[in-house]
Amino acid sequence: MIIRPLFGAATGQPMTRITEVAAAVLLRGDVMAPEFLLAQRPPGKVYAGYWEFPGGKVEPGETVYRALVRELQEELGITVDRVWPWVCCEFSYPHATVRLRFFRVHTWQGDIAPIEHSAFAWLKVGEAARVEPILPANGPILAALELPPLYALSNAAENGSAAELLRIERALAGGLRLLQVRDKTLGTQQREAFARAVVALAGSYDKACVLINDDQALARAVGAGGLHLSSTQLWQIDRRPDFERVAASCHSASDLVRAAQLGLDFVVLGPVLPTATHPAADGIGWPAFARLVERSPLPVYALGGMQPEMVDAACAAGAHGVALMRGWR
Repeated sequence: MIIRPLFGAATGQPMTRITEVAAAVLLRGDVMAPEFLLAQRPPGKVYAGYWEFPGGKVEPGETVYRALVRELQEELGITVDRVWPWVCCEFSYPHATVRLRFFRVHTWQGDIAPIEHSAFAWLKVGEAARVEPILPANGPILAALELPPLYALSNAAENGSAAELLRIERALAGGLRLLQVRDKTLGTQQREAFARAVVALAGSYDKACVLINDDQALARAVGAGGLHLSSTQLWQIDRRPDFERVAASCHSASDLVRAAQLGLDFVVLGPVLPTATHPAADGIGWPAFARLVERSPLPVYALGGMQPEMVDAACAAGAHGVALMRGWR
């Protein structure tokens, strides 16, 4: 199977006939650790017996959203209410190349029934799947689902290291699980001591991950769980750094393409709105953000002027969640 970033001609890939598919990630339960639904393909279909996210082909003249609504009515007998556009991935199978536009579906009307599937199962995000085999196209989607809706950036330079560590400790106790040590203006020794203390705090919480901004050596020295690349460094490397999680800051369509080509785990895109440090700058706004992320195969966090209560608005525009330096405690 070939997995390619999806940004049209910018990928440099030869033109291939592509089947457009709408796919639904139905979610229920706790927002921090929800369950998602997989359905089993019936006998007589390609990959019969495999488990997949429900959905199907987009018919001629049909929007992807309308295809999603129709397919869920036909396959599961439900009518969707609350839908968020999410990632868009292209996969090449031996029999076809498909472009899967995934939507996260949180509420629906009706009882789910396996009308066009052999069975269905609810699985917990982050836990080993209880069903197999899972359709190969869905591997990256399962990994993306594990990302939390909030990505916090440290601000020790403004708040002071001691106060920032207290803020981080409170946030971790309150459920924060994804954190970037930014603070590039701190002195070398001070930044290392701060980063080491943050990693130690996060180590007490299950699935908490700390990324270090732009410094691979520091990330390795303190045992961080990942690395966050600046948009400049994104173009200075020729392969994905060897960390469990690697993210990047993006400001343009070309940055998004580059991050996908390197196989990163997620990105932040912005600034979307005016920020405290640049209140006179408008930011790109939600419509432009939505256009930029529409074909992104990577989860995208909205950055710039964000607040925790903006998660729903960001997700409605195609974001995975929000990234912010202030207001997350």
